[in-house]
Amino acid sequence: MSNLIAAPAAVAALPDHRPTGRPDALSRKSKAAIIVQFLLNEGADIPLSALPEDQQAELTLLLGNMRYVDRETLNTVVAEFADELDSVAMAFPGDIAGALSALDGKINPHTAARLRKEAGVRQTGDPWVRISALPPERLITLVQSESTEVAAVMMSKIHVAKAAEVLGKLPGDRARRISYAVSLTTGVTPDAVERIGLSLAAQLDAEPIKAFAAKPDERLGAILNYSPSNTRDELLSGLEEQDRDFAEAVRKAIFTFANIPDRLNPIDVPKILRDVPQDVLATALAAATSEDDQRAAGFITENISKRMAASLQEEVENRGTVKAKAGEAAMTEVIDAIRTLVTSGEITLRSEDEDDG
Repeated sequence: MSNLIAAPAAVAALPDHRPTGRPDALSRKSKAAIIVQFLLNEGADIPLSALPEDQQAELTLLLGNMRYVDRETLNTVVAEFADELDSVAMAFPGDIAGALSALDGKINPHTAARLRKEAGVRQTGDPWVRISALPPERLITLVQSESTEVAAVMMSKIHVAKAAEVLGKLPGDRARRISYAVSLTTGVTPDAVERIGLSLAAQLDAEPIKAFAAKPDERLGAILNYSPSNTRDELLSGLEEQDRDFAEAVRKAIFTFANIPDRLNPIDVPKILRDVPQDVLATALAAATSEDDQRAAGFITENISKRMAASLQEEVENRGTVKAKAGEAAMTEVIDAIRTLVTSGEITLRSEDEDDG
């Protein structure tokens, strides 16, 4: 099937001739049209939409102007086409846009953006796929910076669940106006929708590349996850004096042993036991002396089998008092195991505002 995909491009590379009616004198464009029509007649699915629009238009005109070819001409063109494909050992993208697409994710994003800007190349592919993949927070910012009509088109193109989330987080009056504008999009043409998508994608391309993927509160929260509890509390107290909103955002980004009951689904607790040795978990439970940590310890033992809970409880009692440093290390190991499960997609943490039901 890969050969069929390369068919138009392969035939277009054949030497050009003036059309004289003989098989060996057909132009390469005429030969491309013959091959495409032959493949279509055979039921092949050729992704011609991947070709530039001008080539699609030219091919359509050629197919419309041609009438028929005799069997000798068809056999000759097909044989020449097959020979051409057999002789091709490797194909390159052919332009900067194709090269950037092929190297997407493999070269530095800053370098890719600079090359794209210098060459005047826009992001390839359907712009709406890229826009729909944006997080809700970024979509909200985009919607608020556009007219009501453009926002209505955006809401109609992105996934319905994400559109509902975006509308739910917009100011009431703005959300109502956009919702009404959706009812007026019946007459919007596909060309207009594409132009809007390209314009929005161009805005995204114009944004400077950020040095950090995570937000400041998420980065600081990740650092404080591994800090001793007294250091963490001291730093958060200082942050609250300087910037209460930022301190609150950092608190939400922090995930410690004490946060387990609020963030972990009860059905996911047994999965922790696979990755955390029993002696480490027992040490963490034995070190749970504060009210919040004891609540987390109780949450863990309540959501595992009675046999395992009894075994852990016995081991905890045998440990007695655990040194603070050893307890912190064990709790960190438990949190690391949970974060690994989250990263792999095996479990999902709840937000702190999410109800258990």
